[in-house]
Amino acid sequence: MFYPRIIRAKLSTALKYFPAVFLTGARQVGKSTLALSMFENYITLDDTTVYSSALADPPLFISNLRKPVVIDEIQKLPELLSSIKLDIDKNRVNGSYLLTGSANILALKGISESLAGRMAIVELFPLSCKEIAGKHDDIVEILFNPDFKDFTLPSIETDLVIEQIIKGGYPEIQKIDTVMGRYLWFSSYIRTYIERDIRDLGDLRNLDKFIKMFNLLGPRSANLLNKSELARDAQLEIKTLENYLNLLKTVYQTHVLSPYSRNISKRIVKAQKIFFTDSGILSHLLGVSTKEAFMESPYKGLIFETFVFSEILKAVKYSDKPTELYFYRTFDRHEIDFIIEQGRSIVAIKVKFSKTVTWDDFKYIASLDKAVENLKAGYVIYMGDRILPFGEKFFALPVSIFFDLKWKHHARF
Repeated sequence: MFYPRIIRAKLSTALKYFPAVFLTGARQVGKSTLALSMFENYITLDDTTVYSSALADPPLFISNLRKPVVIDEIQKLPELLSSIKLDIDKNRVNGSYLLTGSANILALKGISESLAGRMAIVELFPLSCKEIAGKHDDIVEILFNPDFKDFTLPSIETDLVIEQIIKGGYPEIQKIDTVMGRYLWFSSYIRTYIERDIRDLGDLRNLDKFIKMFNLLGPRSANLLNKSELARDAQLEIKTLENYLNLLKTVYQTHVLSPYSRNISKRIVKAQKIFFTDSGILSHLLGVSTKEAFMESPYKGLIFETFVFSEILKAVKYSDKPTELYFYRTFDRHEIDFIIEQGRSIVAIKVKFSKTVTWDDFKYIASLDKAVENLKAGYVIYMGDRILPFGEKFFALPVSIFFDLKWKHHARF
């Protein structure tokens, strides 16, 4: 099944204004499918013959390509970037190269910024719930303009929400409707792609220790990253641990969130929070494959928060306006799960796996509102089915807002 990707419009714009565009994201998120839907001429460095030809004489290989062209898995031969630069400088035509890769090659050691000013970077993540539903609502825009009287939320059964949390957003997993099938897919994905890409990219001398660290990281998703504690539990040196963590970020399996501290007078924690980028991978690591296992799991709260994080991250990355994502936590444990910043304004979000919300759930958001002048709105995202106001700019929002959102008949057009 082909899913319409929200990022397609941004990708088209980038190709219009840059000679090269780097479409990057984890393995199996749909980069090749999206690229092939836009360009006819496609080559992949996964093909050993193509790889050998490119390796033998990069400048000749690039000069002989018919353009515009997709070059898939560019991280396998980053040396091609220098030849692409020379070709662009010789004959600059916007939209000539669509490069795709399952690793952020610009974060790798030894990769120069030779394409600065010549290449745009577009990140693709696993499917959002909006994309799975065939919707294109801009969640960030809605959160910054909380006029909910014109919206209605369809009722989505709790079982279906939990099922989507457990499945996550990888396109292939959406086609698998059995627990065993999903278990086999996730196990294969970790072995075939994550481990292989990590080995290809970094100095991975002990695969068993990496796998142990990877599994230990699961229960730490949506929590402050304590490297000393994790290194001790994984029996790794700090330097080795940091290398493993950087590699996981490079292949888009984890994301590190920084604390929001702008214009805040209170003492803010400096530690970062770590998240898995897909709730399906996380659920697999934590042994959660059914609704019953989810409800019984001591980790259901952090899995739910990771799911919400992944949906917000996609919305932030795909937004038409420059938007940043943070969390907020003071030393006296005033914590807000997410802060979204756009321009000079922010919105604050707390995540609660519950069907009920009380004013007490907004207390830290209300405290932040008194400390800053730029809070546009505050939300508690919960498992209920109604949008409920808790003051002029505070709202309880059902998690179904990530799935579907409809205009009422009297709404603006």
